[in-house]
Amino acid sequence: MRITFLGGAETVTGSKFLMETDHSRVLVDCGLFQGYKWLRRRNREPLPLDIDNLDAIVLTHAHLDHSGYIPVLYKAGYRGPVFTHHASRELCAILLADSGHLQEEEADYLGRHKLSRHEKPEPLYDRAMAEASMALFQSVAYRETFAVGDFQFHLQSAGHILGSASVIIEVEGKRIGVSGDVGRPHDLFMNPPPPLPELDLLLLESTYGNRRHPDEDPYGELARIVNDTINRGGNVLIPSFAVGRAQVLQYMLARLIREQRIPEIPIYLDSPMAIDVSGIYWNYPDQHRLSEQECHEMASAAIYTRSVDESKALTNQAFPHVVIAGSGMATGGRILHHFKEHLGDPRTTVLFAGYQAGGTRGAKMMAGAEAVKIHGSWIPIKARIEMLDGLSAHADYAELERWLAASDLRPGTAIQLVHGEPESSETMRDYLRQRTRFEVDIAGYRTILRL
Repeated sequence: MRITFLGGAETVTGSKFLMETDHSRVLVDCGLFQGYKWLRRRNREPLPLDIDNLDAIVLTHAHLDHSGYIPVLYKAGYRGPVFTHHASRELCAILLADSGHLQEEEADYLGRHKLSRHEKPEPLYDRAMAEASMALFQSVAYRETFAVGDFQFHLQSAGHILGSASVIIEVEGKRIGVSGDVGRPHDLFMNPPPPLPELDLLLLESTYGNRRHPDEDPYGELARIVNDTINRGGNVLIPSFAVGRAQVLQYMLARLIREQRIPEIPIYLDSPMAIDVSGIYWNYPDQHRLSEQECHEMASAAIYTRSVDESKALTNQAFPHVVIAGSGMATGGRILHHFKEHLGDPRTTVLFAGYQAGGTRGAKMMAGAEAVKIHGSWIPIKARIEMLDGLSAHADYAELERWLAASDLRPGTAIQLVHGEPESSETMRDYLRQRTRFEVDIAGYRTILRL
């Protein structure tokens, strides 16, 4: 049995873990690399695996850094199954199609404006290819066992987003866990992740391996930011992930208005994908904390703008208002058009509400960049840049340690840290080595681990 780390190692993106025996090959997660250009180039490099001999893909959840490479493999000829939770399948149908659409738009824009070194820039995949790849998906329930060759799998909830799972694998007398992205014990929306069973090896995320989530009330911080912006006569622009974060923000803003902590100003959800995702929460009441009434409140909090014309019209809206739009790290999507209109206005507040991977526009803006490049032009930043801490759907290093302590892991259990920037993984390795009796190390990109 061997594991090759083809992504999600030494970085927070591109998660891909190839599990092999002499007779069977399964890829756990199949994500896109995001962020730095040198990382994104990996998306166009050939994977060191024989697609014809790949038996299956198993997904921990729907976020593109875990699922977004599936259409690339489909385009290359992969026709095996993709196993994931029912909710993840629903979310992937939205996220992958949107990813293909955005790539088509970007390639078209670069071509029309001669901004690429290629005469005819090509998307990694288009919407049609993404939609076609959904035919491979086979959904399973939590705790439902399924077999692929020498492997037996089941999924258990990870509490990160709808459908998110830790993958438990039994093979050749060993039991391996892949944590996926692990949610927080007191998340505003999601139920906490249950403890892990006894394992011989755990691949554990380390996204927040060097940070603790703050204790302050996120409602109070959001109210302060919105009220400060209103008093300046400005707008609040919130780059948001379409799954989870957009819905939390809608609910929080609705509650603040109901409690009269902020004025009743227009809130626009300018993301067709996030609009579609919001409806899926109704289908899985067992996974989140919202009552039916709270789901209604979340859905009614915002004015939905689906069409491009409706989105463009927001630039002429009277001040003040709030716009929630993708993408969460400002790497693409409609938020960029709002940036082009309003980043130069000191009355504007840009509010980030989640992790910003290195190399993304969001990370550069949070680091104090004076300008960002959007659609080939440098846009000066005069707006206020804020971060709303406390909304992350990732457990921090202390929360992960408590999760491990509550699990049935034996002293000496091997842990390989994945899905983290180098500094984050290094810090978390040292922390776990000091506080636990596990054998903790860090997975290297394209390294092979033999069991």
